Amino acid sequence: MSEIEELFRRHVAQTSPAPLALEVARAEASTVTDVQGRSYLDFLSGIGVANVGHSHPSVVAAIRDQAGRYLHAMVYGEYVEEPQVRLAARLAELLPPPLSTVYFTNSGAEAIEGAIKAARKYTGRRKLVAFEGAFHGDTLGALSLGGNAVYRDPFEPLLPDVERLPFAEHDALDAIGPRTAAVVIEPVQGEGGVRIPPPDYLPRLRERTREVGALLVFDEVLTGFGRTGRRFALERVGVVPDVLVLAKALGGGMPLGAFVASPAILETLSRDPPLGHVTTFGGHPVSCAAGLAALEVLERERLWERAEVRGERLQRGLRALRWSGHLVDVRGLGLLVALELDDAEITRRLAGACFARGLILNWTLHRDCVIRLAPPLVITDSEIDRGVEIISDAAAEVLS
Repeated sequence: MSEIEELFRRHVAQTSPAPLALEVARAEASTVTDVQGRSYLDFLSGIGVANVGHSHPSVVAAIRDQAGRYLHAMVYGEYVEEPQVRLAARLAELLPPPLSTVYFTNSGAEAIEGAIKAARKYTGRRKLVAFEGAFHGDTLGALSLGGNAVYRDPFEPLLPDVERLPFAEHDALDAIGPRTAAVVIEPVQGEGGVRIPPPDYLPRLRERTREVGALLVFDEVLTGFGRTGRRFALERVGVVPDVLVLAKALGGGMPLGAFVASPAILETLSRDPPLGHVTTFGGHPVSCAAGLAALEVLERERLWERAEVRGERLQRGLRALRWSGHLVDVRGLGLLVALELDDAEITRRLAGACFARGLILNWTLHRDCVIRLAPPLVITDSEIDRGVEIISDAAAEVLS
């Protein structure tokens, strides 16, 4: 164990009893290299962050340029900081109306918290509806929406008046009624196992929220910025939510989140009282500069189209492997792909065997039989094929 790893285990708060503890020396495109010089092919992208790849030159240049101009200057929303303005305007240009006003945060969980506050204040209602299997973050409000009691129960009491419905079941939508302030949903459940609703489900959900006057909140923290084969997953289903939550790939590798809505919804946070929702570091100018650079890379290289093609290649390769009867399903949209097996222990061992061979992946938080694959959108065909080969070799070991 190196000195740094020893200090890591002693002084950095741990999130699990067995962290991967890969001591990173550098990361570039789809490769992470440790301090011993060993390279790992990254099929997780830092859990969906590195959509344009690790350390993209355009992003790094934007960070350096902005860091030389100014860092934090004032609490969010008081000064005019060009990187914030440019990124907000570019997002508004790419999103369908009325999603034209952006509130920047530090993370996806903070953006969920802001969306909850905006929905309650705008509607004057208190009830929130979420879904079984959902994951929206680990702050208390976001956790209240989470769809796995294992992670909620130790922290009760959480927000009251939250109802969780079965995911993608039409009959359950009648529970959304005139007391509902907002319905919060992932267009594709990530930690829930890359669960994709049927094509008519989200349009029907949109109809139901309109019928009762509730806001529809899409959590695209994971699915945004080309991940599902479109710029945003909302484009695949033809549904425009009232509030869109973004993070992860938004910052191009820097910490950044946002919730986006109409001016009418978000202006409720600026009055009665003023400063009713503030953040010190949200929309940090360096993070916004990095985010704008990453967004321009996404647009210039049309990475969502590459995600669609390479995601299909990945799924074909996985289906063709010999699974000795343990394969349940391979599914996905773009480069968000699930490999579902029939046994949690086999899934855990497969992930470990892949890591030992230099491939970074892991199972999902709420479905321990599902391995989620979310490589950078800049990944090459040869890297896809190499990843599938590693999975094949690992499966041969684990299933023998």
